[in-house]
Amino acid sequence: MWPDGLDVAAMTTRGWRPKPFHQFVVKIHSRCNLACDYCYVYESADQGWRDQPRVMSSAVFTTACQNIAAHAESSVSLVLHGGEPLLVGAEHLDRLAGIATRVLGSRVRLGLQTNGLLFDPAIASVCERWGIRVAVSVDGDAAGHDRHRRFGDGRGSHSGVLRGISLLRSKPDVYAGLLCTVDLSNDAVGTYEALLALEPPTVDFLLPHGNWNQPPPRRFESDPPAYGQWLARIFDRWFDAPVRETGVRLFDDILALTLGGRGTSESVGLQPIRVAVIETDGSVEQVDTLKTAFAGATRVPLGGGGNPLDTALMSPPMVARQIGREALCDTCRSCAISEICGAGNYTHRYRAGSGFLNPSVYCPDLQFLIGHIRDRVLASLPPGVLVSLPSRTADGA
Repeated sequence: MWPDGLDVAAMTTRGWRPKPFHQFVVKIHSRCNLACDYCYVYESADQGWRDQPRVMSSAVFTTACQNIAAHAESSVSLVLHGGEPLLVGAEHLDRLAGIATRVLGSRVRLGLQTNGLLFDPAIASVCERWGIRVAVSVDGDAAGHDRHRRFGDGRGSHSGVLRGISLLRSKPDVYAGLLCTVDLSNDAVGTYEALLALEPPTVDFLLPHGNWNQPPPRRFESDPPAYGQWLARIFDRWFDAPVRETGVRLFDDILALTLGGRGTSESVGLQPIRVAVIETDGSVEQVDTLKTAFAGATRVPLGGGGNPLDTALMSPPMVARQIGREALCDTCRSCAISEICGAGNYTHRYRAGSGFLNPSVYCPDLQFLIGHIRDRVLASLPPGVLVSLPSRTADGA
């Protein structure tokens, strides 16, 4: 199953070299205080979280930071993650942030992704002290959010999340933004405006994680494609605002790529993905959204000895994320918008038998959205301005 057979040795002989990891998703707690029904950790094919220590110890975290210091060439980003990372408590969070700063010095940027329920004054004080930028997962208004993001007893979490965000909004140096999972049952513009009311510096929309064997909800129910239409409605609301109200990472990336620039995420584009996940036991894995594909999908062969990050970087699964067009199937290579789309999120390409050498399960949605954004950009340009944009695909995108 691709990329298992990728000949990394032959590539290096031809002169190819990987780019060291520069973002590290560090799982400081492996459990959660919510039971979201779409969770890619707890509701996925891979249940490896059950075997992980609940909390990353100071010793394991110190070793991880030392490995990062020896591996990385320049500035690095540490995203404290889970589970729910704030389950570690303010005291342990303070301890870990101090270790990271001591070991990695001024080149480290600290971030944290949370559901917001435990963000309180003690946590806020730690984040301010160490410059930890905090992003919160919230799915729009109360009805949309509470449809999926519930406690184990079925209670919705929206009101508690808003309490955490209210405190976060009073700390502008700490507030990084919001992450929202797309739900076609929610009104698109209403969802965006509910997020906008929380004054986020940026919003990241996440397509539900699915693949060709386990398609996302309602993926094949409409034409034009429903996810592409949903996002396009938000794009129009965002693009037509008289002032820039917030950043939307997906739209900013597509605009940059459409105009010949570079993307910043793994959702679109062909830029090398330089992210490693470090679990609570210190093991190194691929991005954790791959857990939705099959059990063991995040594992990388490390062998023995040496810096595990250096070894992981040269493993076929990690190399596949850095080789751009060489990691695309023939269908995607021949597509007119491949440089922009990049086959979408790697996780969404999986199909049993062929592995990850496939178009995204969201291929029609991405074509629709990218075509829509391109057309809006062209229509907004003054008469006589010439730009070279990708032509429409055979599907009309």
